[in-house]
Formats: sequence, C-alpha cells, structure tokens
Amino acid sequence: MAPDQPGIWSLTCKKVLSAGSGGGRAARDRSPRVFFLSCLCLSGLRSTAGSRTGGSASRRRPESLSTMESGPSSPPPTLSDPLDAFPQRSLEAGDITVLVLYFLFVLAVGLWSTVKTKRDTVKGYFLAGGDMMWWPVGASLFASNIGSGHFVGLAGSGAAVGISVAAYEFIGLFSVLILAWIFLPIYIAGQVTTMPEYLRKRFGGNRIPTTLAVLYLFIYIFTKISVDMYAGAIFIQQSLHLDLYLATTGLLAITALYTITGGLAAVIYTDALQTVIMLVGALTLMGYSFAAVGGLEGLTEKYFTALASNRSENSSCGLPREDAFHIFRDPLTSDLPWPGILFGMSMPSLWYWCTDQVIVQRSLAAKSLSHAKGGSLMAAYLKVLPLFMMVFPGMVSRVLFPDQVACADPDICQKVCGNPSGCSDIAYPKLVLEILPTGLRGLMIAVMVAALMSSLTSIFNSASTIFTMDLWNRVRPRASEQELMIVGRVFVLLLVLGSILWIPVIQASQGGQLFIYIQSISSYLQPPVAVVFILGCFWKRANEKGAFWGLIWGLLLGLIRLLLDFIYPQPRCDQRDERPSVVKDVHYLYFSMVLSAVTLLVMSAVSWATQPPSKEMVSRLTWFTRHDAVIQKAQGPPASALPPVLSQSGTAEAGGSGIQLDIVLEDKPKMHSGDVTPKKSRALRAFLWLCGMGGQGQAQPPSTAGPSIASLEEKPWVKTVLDISLVACVSCGVFLWGYFA
Repeated sequence: MAPDQPGIWSLTCKKVLSAGSGGGRAARDRSPRVFFLSCLCLSGLRSTAGSRTGGSASRRRPESLSTMESGPSSPPPTLSDPLDAFPQRSLEAGDITVLVLYFLFVLAVGLWSTVKTKRDTVKGYFLAGGDMMWWPVGASLFASNIGSGHFVGLAGSGAAVGISVAAYEFIGLFSVLILAWIFLPIYIAGQVTTMPEYLRKRFGGNRIPTTLAVLYLFIYIFTKISVDMYAGAIFIQQSLHLDLYLATTGLLAITALYTITGGLAAVIYTDALQTVIMLVGALTLMGYSFAAVGGLEGLTEKYFTALASNRSENSSCGLPREDAFHIFRDPLTSDLPWPGILFGMSMPSLWYWCTDQVIVQRSLAAKSLSHAKGGSLMAAYLKVLPLFMMVFPGMVSRVLFPDQVACADPDICQKVCGNPSGCSDIAYPKLVLEILPTGLRGLMIAVMVAALMSSLTSIFNSASTIFTMDLWNRVRPRASEQELMIVGRVFVLLLVLGSILWIPVIQASQGGQLFIYIQSISSYLQPPVAVVFILGCFWKRANEKGAFWGLIWGLLLGLIRLLLDFIYPQPRCDQRDERPSVVKDVHYLYFSMVLSAVTLLVMSAVSWATQPPSKEMVSRLTWFTRHDAVIQKAQGPPASALPPVLSQSGTAEAGGSGIQLDIVLEDKPKMHSGDVTPKKSRALRAFLWLCGMGGQGQAQPPSTAGPSIASLEEKPWVKTVLDISLVACVSCGVFLWGYFA
C-alpha cells in the first residue's frame, strides 16, 4: 500500500462517519462491515464513535459497498451502479442451509398432517374434519391473511406515506373478533360450509350463490393470487437471482403437493409453522431496523429528512408527508381521509374477515365455538404486529436507502426498479438483503417464501371448496363423494397452472404501492357483498329479490369505477391530473361508502316491496333466530337436487356439521366396489392413497369426523374467560387507535 493511502482512507472514513445524524451501528454491521473496519483501523478511530454517527452519506453507499463481503483485501467499491436496487450477490452457505432446512421442515409437517388427518371424506378434506384446536386455527387465520403482498405492500406504503396504512390492520383486529362472536354462531347454527351456501339457505334460489361463487373466484385471482405472486416474485427474483418461472414453479409444486393431497388440515398445520417462522424472522428484522436508526424516536426524526439526492429541489415530489406518523388525516386532501378509514374501510374489512371463504373456513374447522373464538383472539393479538414488523421497517428502509426507495424522478425510478411510478415496493426486500448478516438473510428469505406459500395454499383450498361445492355440485348434483374430492384436487392443480401463466400479467401491471392497489380494488367489489351478508344475518325481512338487486346494483357501480380507474390511471407526481372528477375527487374509501349506501337502500326497498322470506329461510340463519329448534326440512333445499335415496339418511342430516355433501352417496361405493377394486393398477392405488381415497375410508360415516362444530354450547367458565379476553383485546385495539391516530 502506498504511504499516502492511509491518510486518504482516514479522510474518507471520517467523512462517512460525520456526514449527518442518521445511520446507526446496525446499519453498518452488514455487507460493508469490512470497509468500515478497515477505515477504523487505518484512521485510529474508536469503533464506538461510529455507533453515534453515520447519516445520509453512509446510507447512500451500501448498495455499492455490498460487493465487498469477499474479504478485507477488496478494493474500494466502484463496480456496482449506485442506483442498483439489488446489487448482485450470491447466498452464502449459512443462508442456503437455513432455506434447505425450512423447505424440509415444511414438507415434513405437510406430509405428516396429510397422513395423520382424515381426508377421505368431503368434510375431512374441505373442513379438516372439524377437529382443529384454537392455536392452529388462530395461526392459520394470521398466516392466511399475511401474505408476501403484505410484507412488500405494507412496507412500501410505509416508506411512501407513513403509518396510515396500518389502519387496515387495526380495523382487522376488531373484524376478526366480530367474526367469532357474532357471525360464526349464525354460520354454525345454519350448518353451512361455504359462504355462497349460506346465501342459498338464507335467501333461496341459485342466482345469488352462483353470482357470489364466481365473484369470489374473480377476487381470489385478481387481488390475492396475482398480488401475492407479484410480491413473491419481486423478492425471489431479486434476492435469489433465480429464473422467475423456475423459482415460482418450484414453490408452487411444493405448495400444491400437500395442499392437493392433505386438504385443509395440511394447510392449517403448515400455516401454524409458517406463522412461527414469519414472526421470528420479521421481529428479528424489526430489531435490526430500529437499531439502525436509533429506535422509534430516531425514526421519527430522520424519516422527514430521507430525501433522494437526485430529486428536483423545486418540486414537491418525493417529499415525506407531514402527517406520516398519524393514522387520521385530512378528510379532503390526504391519501387516506379519516372518515373513509372509519366508515369506508370497515365494509371491505367485514367482508374479508366475516364473509370471505378463506377466513371463515378456518374458523368452521375448529372443534367447537370456544376453540373458534380462541383462534380469533390469537389472530386479533397478532394483528397488532404488522405495524411494527412491516410498516415501520419500510419507513426505516427509506431512511437508510433514500436514493432508491424514495426516488422521485420517473427516469431514475425506471432505472432503479423498472417502475416509473415509484420504488417504494422494494423497501422490504432492500432492507432484508442489506442489513441482515448471513444466516438471518436466509431466514428472512424463508419468511417471505412462507408468507407466499401460506397465503396461496389458503386461497387454493378455499377456491377449490367454493368451486366444488357451489358450482360443480350444481352442474352434477349426483356426483359421488370420490368425484367431488377429485374435482377439488384437480381445480387446485388448475389454479397452480393458472398462477404460473399469470406472472407476465402481474409484471406488466405492477403498481407503485402494491397494498393500496389491493385495497382500492377491494373497495369497489366487496362492500355490496358485505351489506348483503349483514342484512341477511340481522334483518329477518330481507329476501332474495332485495338481496339480488342490491348486490347487482352495487357490483355494477363498483365495476364501473374499477374500469374508470384502469382507463384513467393515477398520474405521476410530476404530471397534471386530468382524470374525470368522479375518479379524481372521490377517494376509493368514500366510493366504498357510496356503494354500501346504494346496496343498503336498494336491498331494503325491494325487500319491503316484495314478499317476506319463509320461516325456514330465517330459522337458525339470523342472529335473532340462531337458537331456534332445528327444522328437519330446513336441511332440504341444499340437497334437494340429490337422488331420493339421500333423503332417507336422516341421521347424517341431523348429526352432520352442515356440509351438504357429507351424505353424498354413501352406498354408491358399495355398489361398485366389487367390480372396480380388482381392476385397480398399482399406480392407480398409489394415486388414490396419496389423495386419501384408498382403502375403505369412504364407507365410514362422515358425521363421525367431528360434529361438535354444529353446537353453539360452551362451558360457562370457558365462555367467561373468552369474554374477559375479548374485553382486554378490544381495549388494546382502542389504545392503539388513540395512540397512533
């Protein structure tokens, strides 16, 4: 080394360490740690001095320094583009080990639950036999809700606009409790399996259930599968540097293996494992993030100075919002107006937590109402965490990497992340790859993969349930139980293939703030459905005609606004807003309120003007009639299209858990078993065993798989404990609203 080089290095190090007030020790204990240690050794500075300094300059160089992990002899970093969001790096042995152990563990749990559970009946496959305890139910509720779209989307919105997006999580805290204490007793009393089935029992006819079944599948594909695939693709492609199609296909293959073979039980047990992994990894990253900026106080100070160095000084683009640390914001000019949060946001939240098949199906799989309540309480407490695990780390990412995460110039954003609208969606992946050491980086990659897999498995299983029991069963009412389970599994396979083919569409339609994209679409389609369910559950006078026309008017208005949003996309910050007034001036949360009001008025008016529903369409299907005596004929309409022989199975109808297909053709296998069994090849027998349809499982009465979910009874002391816990959880939610609003 030349004699004058130590002085140059010392000067460089001092400039880096004294250039501002941000950074923190944890921000430097990452890939460029060798560079800083070299600086400190050559300049004679004490390492403790570095923990109090840092800042803008030190935060803007990590992307160019990350190539120096190879050793202390590396030259000053000049190889990578300073605007490269994700510098090329290969996973180290520790990261690969963590990933391999994760996949092996998930596969082991998935296959164990596949073999352990009863999956040879429709009830066993689609409702896990109704035998789940509270903790896997709660973990599965949380894991089904928190997908990779949440990690990428919440962190991205936090980086762009602050903590207001956490309002969705806090409202969800109350909604999941409303599910267990109010809606679930109605569903259990009505003995329903799917949400379209509830509407068929409550209102009669097929047009509402069929419309809802198709709408649910549409929402799953366009706002859940597509968004989670896009978010997972961002992380997988940038962190692992693998071919996107190869990585996605491999993930979906592992996911489909235990989803198709094991059904809901395998999904719930693996969700419980994924929840533990997500919590451990996300909380670890949260600790590193807060340490990097000096805690919440440091973040509060530094967030407002986190500006991209390349932004135009005479433009407001790229500036942090002044109300970034407030949830309640201006009702006219803000990104999330507070009336919209309180009223417009509530309807989509109630739809998701109280009427969405993905969520309700997990609660119906509990062995009793008490276990379902316990699972909802667990999920409600976990809903407190996304603000700290995702939103705040996203804001930290903006502080540490402002030139990339907070880029404001469209050309630069296009260069950084390929999206001229903004690069806030790279906030979480950027944080993971930059500040975590070897091993923990592999853990967080496993966390993102876990979030993707858990949400996709939940959607696949629930979509399969809706298609099989609400659409296929209408087309083929005489289908055997074996046929229904095969159809359900084949439909999952088709969803997997469709997800792979959907990737190019996702990449082409990516948005600047992924989570806001999800919520805006939800606000246009979900409020009418939520209103129909609410009036159906709490107004005995509501009838089929009112529900249908209210639903149609609400959905038509929502689809019109959705099309307008696609025709007139939101302009970039530097562009003039020339959209129509109905799009530009009416916030999507306010439009959610309009949709809810229109649906309510139409449904109420038509219901009053037409005949009231019959008694059997109200008995045990509303809040006020949930304790009515069981009317045997009330079970007839869903199964009316089945052969007459099924009506003789009175025991199964009365004792089942409400799955109309529990009693489908129990005797049919007996009629054909003598002819078919000897002709089965080994390959066919292996396939049937893998799908849980081998042996004599079909001959066993499905009603023995766990009928306790059909009862609303609870032990008095358990009910008291749950009610006290409910009050404590609601108080916690109210405190959070008061503190952050």
